[in-house]
Amino acid sequence: MSFLINHFYLFLAIGFGVLSQLIIKWKMSSFSFDDYETMSDKFIFAFSMLFNPYIILSLIFTLLAGVTWMIAMTKFDISYAYPFTTLGFVFVFIFSVILFNEPINSHKILGLLFIIIGLVISSRGGQV
Repeated sequence: MSFLINHFYLFLAIGFGVLSQLIIKWKMSSFSFDDYETMSDKFIFAFSMLFNPYIILSLIFTLLAGVTWMIAMTKFDISYAYPFTTLGFVFVFIFSVILFNEPINSHKILGLLFIIIGLVISSRGGQV
C-alpha cells in the first residue's frame, strides 16, 4: 500500500504541474505579444496577467506541485523519481491536442514513445 501512496505524491506533483501549464496556455492563447510594441508595454502586460484569477490559480497549482514534489523526495531517490517528471510532456501533449487542437505528427509521436520507453527503462533501476 505504501508503494501506491508514495507514487501518488509523484503523480500529484506531475498533475499539478501539467494543470498549471494548461491553464496558462488557455488564458494566454487569446493574447499576442505582437500587439505590444515596446518592451515596456510587453512587461506591463505580462505583469498585469499576474492579477488574472486563472493565472493566480495556475501559480497555486505550481506551488502545490512543488509541495507534493518535496513530499515525494522524502519517499524516493531523486534518480528514481525525476524521470517520472517526463510524464508531464506526455500529458501536456495529449491535453494540448484535445483542448487546443494542436497538431499531431510522427516526430511528436516518436518523441513521446522515446520518453515512455526511457521512463520504463529508468524506473526499472530501483526505488527506495
